[in-house]
Amino acid sequence: MREEILQLYDKVVDANSNFVRKGKTMPYTSANGHMFSLLNKDGELGIRLSKEDTVKFDETYGAKPFISYGATMREYVLIPESLLEDEETLGKYLQKGFEYVMSLPPK
Repeated sequence: MREEILQLYDKVVDANSNFVRKGKTMPYTSANGHMFSLLNKDGELGIRLSKEDTVKFDETYGAKPFISYGATMREYVLIPESLLEDEETLGKYLQKGFEYVMSLPPK
């Protein structure tokens, strides 16, 4: 995993009191029993979004599938390199992921 991506992820997660970073080898965030972000072993970040937010994300960044351990993660978008340089926008998408999983039935 790329150290600079992990540091950025931690910084963005720490900036929002709704989020708690979990996982030692595979960092992730979850709420309401559902994961909403994940760093895979390749250092790629995926965020789980609602269908509406995925469409908006696709219009802006091109929503590519997020793959972890060879599996395509449903409802996740791969965060492009360009967005990794924009902490504020990245934080907004994490918040959207949080809001989405909070709208789901708890696990």
